[in-house]
Amino acid sequence: MVVIHRFTSKILKGNPLGDPTERDLHVYIPPGYEKDFSRKYPVLLGVVGFMGTGVMLFNKDPLGEDLEHRLDRLIKKGVCPPCIVVAPDCFTRLGGNQYINSSAIGRYEDYLIREIIPFVNRTYRTGFWGVFGKSSGGYGSIVLGMRHPEVFKALADHSGDSDFELCYIPDFPEALDRFREAGGPVQWLKKFWEDPNRHRKRHLRALNMLAMAAHYSPNPRSPILGIDFPFDLQTGIFKPEVWRCWQQWDPVRMVARYAKNLKKLRTIYVDCGSQDEFALHWGARALVAELRRHGLKPHYEEFEDGHMNIAYRYDRSLPLLVKALRG
Repeated sequence: MVVIHRFTSKILKGNPLGDPTERDLHVYIPPGYEKDFSRKYPVLLGVVGFMGTGVMLFNKDPLGEDLEHRLDRLIKKGVCPPCIVVAPDCFTRLGGNQYINSSAIGRYEDYLIREIIPFVNRTYRTGFWGVFGKSSGGYGSIVLGMRHPEVFKALADHSGDSDFELCYIPDFPEALDRFREAGGPVQWLKKFWEDPNRHRKRHLRALNMLAMAAHYSPNPRSPILGIDFPFDLQTGIFKPEVWRCWQQWDPVRMVARYAKNLKKLRTIYVDCGSQDEFALHWGARALVAELRRHGLKPHYEEFEDGHMNIAYRYDRSLPLLVKALRG
């Protein structure tokens, strides 16, 4: 079953975007949890992709399987040991989250590590923690695992953002066009939220690049939403000094800095579709190669599919994580 908590954050209070500090926290409880009070359960933090929020993991899908029913099935068949899954709401006015602290967005890494996880540990019979997610959630998983081995003992990165030159730079020309048409990023964001159909395809690249810049190159001194951009907004001239800030958050480049932390993890799972529309299969290949270069042994799978509608891949990753956390 899924329990919904209403959690009020002190850490997100006063965040730059004025996003809510009181949010729903969805927690999956495995079958049999309420009958065995002597047992502690492995816990997975589920972080979702861009334009998503935690509850979407449990949305009913007439063509597929939501996470609650997927886990119930895997547990009842003995494929996956019983576990708890925690799905927070980290949605922002910029369309999503990369699960790191940013002066332009808020301290969402601290929110998860210092508020959500301690709350769950107080409320439930928890054992070791892992983290999983897809797309921006995959990015969040690998980065949180790198930076917090004291919290997470295993991670699964599904189609996560990586190798930034390939996955982000191709989106900038269209994003720059949208910003210029609107009179700048501030005006574009205002018009985006005024549009009754915010799912228009023409919005995606501009929103994505705005959000990524807010995560990777925030600058409190910048007059444009407290953000620096790696391309000049009027001429398109590349700004290598800003791009270097982005590179510091590229998982491929982060491996060298966090290799010792990664070696503390019990399992690192990475996968991606070989037809990923955002070229993230190349990022996954580069990430895995770098992990192996530093003596790590990630479990890597590449499968014949794209970026969307790949929740079925959790059948592969979640049992591996939970078994590692239990063992």
